[in-house]
Amino acid sequence: MATSSSLSLQSCHWRHHVFPSFSGKDVRRTFLSHLLKEFRRKGIRTFIDNDIKRSQMISSELVQAIRESRIAVVVLSRTYASSSWCLNELVEIKKVCQKIMPVFYEVDPSDVRKLMGEFGKAFEEACERQPDEEVKQKWREALVYVANIAGESSQNWDNEADLIDKIAMSISYELNSTPSRDSDNLVGINAHMREIDSLLCLESTEVKMVGIWGPAGIGKTTIARALFNQLSENFQHTIFMENVKGSSRTWELDAYGYKLRLQEQFLSEVIDHKHMKIHDLGLVKERLQDLKVLAVLDDVDKLEQLEALVKQSQWFGSGSRIIVTTENKQLLRAHGINFIYELGFPSRSESLQIFCQYAFGESSAPDGCIELATEITKLAGYLPLALKVLGSSLRGMSKDEQKSALPRLRTSLNEDIRNVLRVSYDGLHEKDKALFLHIACLFNGENVDYVRQILASSGLDVNFGLQVLTNRSLIHISRCNRTITMHNLLEQLGREVVCEQSIDEPGKRQFLMDASEIYDVLADNTGTGAVLGISLDISKINEWFLNERAFGGMHNLLFLKFYNSSSIKDQTEMHLPRGLDYLPRKLRLLHWDAFPMTSLPMSFRPEFLVVINIRESQLEKLWEGTQPLRSLKQMDLSKSENLKEIPDLSKAVNIEELCLSYCGSLVMLPSSIKNLNKLVVLDMKYCSKLEIIPCNMDLESLSILNLDRCSRLQSFPEISSKIGFLSLSGTAIEEVPTTVASWPCLAALDMSGCKTLKTFPYLPKTIEWLDLSRTGIEEVPLRIGKLSKLNKLLMNSCMKLRSISSGISTLEHIETLDFLGCKNVVSFPVEIFESSRFCHNLVMEMRNIQNPDLPRPFYFKNNYIDTIPDCITRHCKLPFLNSSGSISSNIETDFIWFDK
Repeated sequence: MATSSSLSLQSCHWRHHVFPSFSGKDVRRTFLSHLLKEFRRKGIRTFIDNDIKRSQMISSELVQAIRESRIAVVVLSRTYASSSWCLNELVEIKKVCQKIMPVFYEVDPSDVRKLMGEFGKAFEEACERQPDEEVKQKWREALVYVANIAGESSQNWDNEADLIDKIAMSISYELNSTPSRDSDNLVGINAHMREIDSLLCLESTEVKMVGIWGPAGIGKTTIARALFNQLSENFQHTIFMENVKGSSRTWELDAYGYKLRLQEQFLSEVIDHKHMKIHDLGLVKERLQDLKVLAVLDDVDKLEQLEALVKQSQWFGSGSRIIVTTENKQLLRAHGINFIYELGFPSRSESLQIFCQYAFGESSAPDGCIELATEITKLAGYLPLALKVLGSSLRGMSKDEQKSALPRLRTSLNEDIRNVLRVSYDGLHEKDKALFLHIACLFNGENVDYVRQILASSGLDVNFGLQVLTNRSLIHISRCNRTITMHNLLEQLGREVVCEQSIDEPGKRQFLMDASEIYDVLADNTGTGAVLGISLDISKINEWFLNERAFGGMHNLLFLKFYNSSSIKDQTEMHLPRGLDYLPRKLRLLHWDAFPMTSLPMSFRPEFLVVINIRESQLEKLWEGTQPLRSLKQMDLSKSENLKEIPDLSKAVNIEELCLSYCGSLVMLPSSIKNLNKLVVLDMKYCSKLEIIPCNMDLESLSILNLDRCSRLQSFPEISSKIGFLSLSGTAIEEVPTTVASWPCLAALDMSGCKTLKTFPYLPKTIEWLDLSRTGIEEVPLRIGKLSKLNKLLMNSCMKLRSISSGISTLEHIETLDFLGCKNVVSFPVEIFESSRFCHNLVMEMRNIQNPDLPRPFYFKNNYIDTIPDCITRHCKLPFLNSSGSISSNIETDFIWFDK
C-alpha cells in the first residue's frame, strides 16, 4: 500500500473509506461483489458508482468521490487497461489519493508494469482510440506507478475468500491508524504543534530526537498523541508507548531483564510481532536500522528507559523521529536530546475556555457563571489537567450546586488531580522530598539565594535539590529576580502531605501553616519536637493571647515566620501578657513582623540564626551583651521606631545585609561594625536622629550605603572605600573629603538636598550617576571633564549655582544634564551644543543666561528666544531642551521643546 509523501500536520474529513477502481466486465458480479460485501461487514464505507453514467471523460462527481476517499483499491484485471474510463480514473487516483492498494486479479504484476501480455494488448486498444499523446503518456505513467506498489495478487492465493479477507483486514488496519481529529477542539494546541513541528524538521532525512518537557498535568501526553496521530501516516512503522514509567512499575526484574522487557514491548508493536521474546539488547538496532520509524515514548522517568529503547540515532532508519515526553529535563540532557520543547501553561483566556468546555460544554461560561468559572480557573492554577477534572466534576450541576462546591475546592485537592501530582512527589529522593515540603510550606515565592542561605546547614543538599526540582518541573526559578515559584496545586499537595503526618494533632507535624491550628498549638502548648517550621500570615488573625512558654515544646523549631501580607497597620494584635520566656536555640529564621515586646527573651541564644527580620516592632533593644552570631547573614529591624541601640555585632562576622531604615530613635551605630568585613548592604535611610557613624575603618565588602534623610548626620561616612552606591540625600554634610576621589568602585552618589554642601565634590573617574540637586554648590568646575564615565548629572534647583564650566562638554558618555530651576546661572558653555558627544537630554533654565556666551544669531530678548543657532540645529538628536521662555523658530522635528 502506497503512502503520500506529504509531511503536512493537517488532516482531512473523509466521506468514503474506500474508492474502488475496476473493470465491471471482469469483476463486478464476481470478485468485487464478494469484496464489497466483506467491506460492509467490517463497517468500511465504500463509494458505489452504480448511478454514474460512464463515458470517455471522467465526471466531476467521480473526481470528487476520489478526493473524498481515504484509500483507493485498484483492481487490475484483464480488460482494465482497455477502458479509458478506468485509465482516467487511475490518473486522478495517482494525482490525489494518499493511499493506494493495487489488487492484481488474474493478471501478472510484471505484465502490468511492462504493459505486456493480455494486459498490454488491452492497453494498446485503449491507446488506438485516444489521439492525444499526452493523455496516453499519463495513462502509462499511472499504470507503471500502481504496478510498482506492493499489493495483493490472486496468483499467490489458492482461496479467493482468503484473499478477500486479507484485503479487507489490511484496509481495516489502515483505517484504524487514520489520524484522529480528537485534537481539533483542544484549546491552543495548534501553536504547540507548530513549535514542535519546527524542532522535528520533518523534511530532513536525519534521525531526530525531540523532548517535550513540562510538569504533570500540563498536557504533554495530549500534545504528543496529537502529533503522533497527525504524523503516523508518513512513517513505515509507528509506536505510541504510553506511560513508560507506569507500565514497568510491577516488573520485578534486574536492570538487564528490565531493559529486555522494555525492548520486547517496543519491538512487538513497531514491527507488529505479537508476544515477541528477545534475549539480546542489540536487537532493536538490528531490526530497525533500515526502517523509518515514528516512536513516541510518553512519560519517561529513567535514563535506562531511553538507553533500552532509543539509545542511539543509528538504531533507526533515515528520516525516523523519536519524541520523548518527561517531567525531568535533566533526563533529556543526559541522553543527548538537545531539541527540547518546554510546554508552558495556557493563558488565562485559554484556561477559562478549557474549563468551560468541560464544565458547560461550551467555549464560554453561560450568563451568571462567569465569576464562578473565573475563580475555579484560578484555583486550578491554569493547569490543563486540573481544569479538565474540576470542570468535569461540576458538569450538570446547577449554579447553586457549583457555588456550594467552592469551599472544598479552595481548601483541598481533587483526588484525581492529587493522584497525578503525587506520582511526581513520590518519585523524588527523600532529601528532595524534604526540600519540596520546605518550599511548599515556607519558601514559595522567596529569592533562591535567601533560601540557600537559610537551608545551607540543613543537610538537604540544597543546590542539587533545587536543580532536581527545577528539572522535574516542580518549581520554577525566575531568571530576572531569582524567585522560586511552586505551582499552587503542588504547594497544596505538599501541605496535604504534611497534614497526613498527624491528622488530628498538628503539633506533631513538621510544618504549621493554618492560623487556627497554629493558635491551638501555641495557646495550648501542644507543640512537639517534630515541628520544624511555622508560617503565619498575621493579617489573617484578629486578637491572640499567648503565654510565655508558647514555644516551649518545640525544641527543634528552625523557622519561625510571622509575617504581615497586608499594608493596613494595627488590624491585628498579638498579646504576650507575661512576656516570652523561651525561643528555641536552633532557630535559623526569626521573622516576626510587629513583634510586641521591647526585647527578645533573655534566655535566647541565637547561635544558629541566619536571618533575623523583626520589622515594625516594639523593640527598644534586641538583647544584652555579646551573642554568638557567626551564622547570621541578614538583619532587618526596619520601622522599629522605638529602637534606641544596636547590640554588639562583633561576633556577626558573616553578616551581609543590615537594614535599620526608619528607626527614628536610633542615634548611633556601635563601633563593633568594624568587624563586619562581609557586610555588603547597610541601609539606614530615614534614621532621623542618627548623628554618629564610627570612622577609621574600611569595610572590605560594603557596596551599598544608604543614609537618605539622616538629617542630623554632619560627617561624611568614611567607613569603606569599596562602596559602589552611596546615598546621602537630605543629610547635613557640608563637604566631601578629597580622599573619596581615590575610591575605586564608586559608581553612584546621591547628595540631593544637602543644602550645606557648597563645593562640587572631588570624585573618582568611576562615577556614572551623580545627583547634586537642591545643594548649595555655586560652580561646576573645569575638573568635571575628568569624570569620563559620567552618564547622568542632576543639579536641578541649585539656587546658588552661577557658573558651569566648559569641561562639561568633554564628557564622552553623558546622556542627561538637568539644570532646571538653576535660575541664577549666568554662564553656560556653548561648547555643549557644538560637541557631537552630547546628543541626548538637556534640561535647563535660560532666564538669566547672558548673550555673549552664545554665538550669534542666538540671543534673548525679554526672555524670548528669537532664533536657534546652527550649532544647535546640527545636533538634532537632542530630544529635550527646556527653556523658560517662548520659542519662535522652525527647527527639525527631532527637537521637543517644553515651554515654562
